[in-house]
Amino acid sequence: MINLTASDGSAASSLCFGCMQFGGAADAKDSREMFEACRAAGVNFFDSAHTYTGGACDTLLGGFIDQDREQLIIATKVGYTGGSGRANIFQQFEETRSRLNLDVVDILYLHRWDSETSLEETFEAMSELQQSGLIRYVGVSNFAAWQVMKAQHVAQDLGTRIDVLQPMYSLVKRQAEVELFPMALSEGIAVAAYSPLGGGLLTGKYQAGGEGRLSHDTRYAARYGQAWMHLTARDLVDVAEGLGVDPATLAVAWSARHAAVTAPIISARDAGQLKPSLDAISLDLTDQVYAQLDALSPRPAPATDRLEEAAL
Repeated sequence: MINLTASDGSAASSLCFGCMQFGGAADAKDSREMFEACRAAGVNFFDSAHTYTGGACDTLLGGFIDQDREQLIIATKVGYTGGSGRANIFQQFEETRSRLNLDVVDILYLHRWDSETSLEETFEAMSELQQSGLIRYVGVSNFAAWQVMKAQHVAQDLGTRIDVLQPMYSLVKRQAEVELFPMALSEGIAVAAYSPLGGGLLTGKYQAGGEGRLSHDTRYAARYGQAWMHLTARDLVDVAEGLGVDPATLAVAWSARHAAVTAPIISARDAGQLKPSLDAISLDLTDQVYAQLDALSPRPAPATDRLEEAAL
């Protein structure tokens, strides 16, 4: 497994903070307070993207990172809009890098798979950015395992490699366990897994009658709309109450425990909402509790019909 480090050699923290609320649901004051809470907890890994909050996310993050820059790992993403062609990668990268006020971006992800652009064109651009010293690591987000390996073959022929993945992963979204995680462990690729709280479902707020993205965003309502997911969230709350721990803390800690996961990506609207996720850093999740949590949701079927061998 590749060891992601900051430019001063500091290892990536066990949690990554996703800044997508900066300049949106989180105003400048709340954004700074969350950044400072992360730093106080030892988090040095921060994630942004060209599309987040119309660029306000980048601008706010860029204003927070000057003092500790060499100790931080700053990631951003391009290609969610406009595809992964050379011109679009370069344009969006320069825009986000300028807003972040950085000479070098630590990780640049392709935000999603682009079936309309050749991988040669895409990874020639990524390789050029890396060889020019403008990025340190190459990443991909929302890729299937076959797409990662196809892209990796092309990348290596062009003098670079995929160093880090950004897949969805939580107690109610476990598909990454089937092929992405075994692939990452086999190929030494780091994993920064997003949405460990299942869009807020695993915080327990919906069971308590609260509202959030699942209430107001049709995409999230569809993504987490299956009845068993809500049963898992209910059962997680019961376990959390028995242990005297916030369900969000347990959900993040469970996600972080997988051997393939370098750092779950946590996020929030304000420091108060963020605290239970940050508390996962110091939670001692025993094997017994991990197994108890693991049993709350179905494991996806393995990627083979030879189940007698998969069980070995």
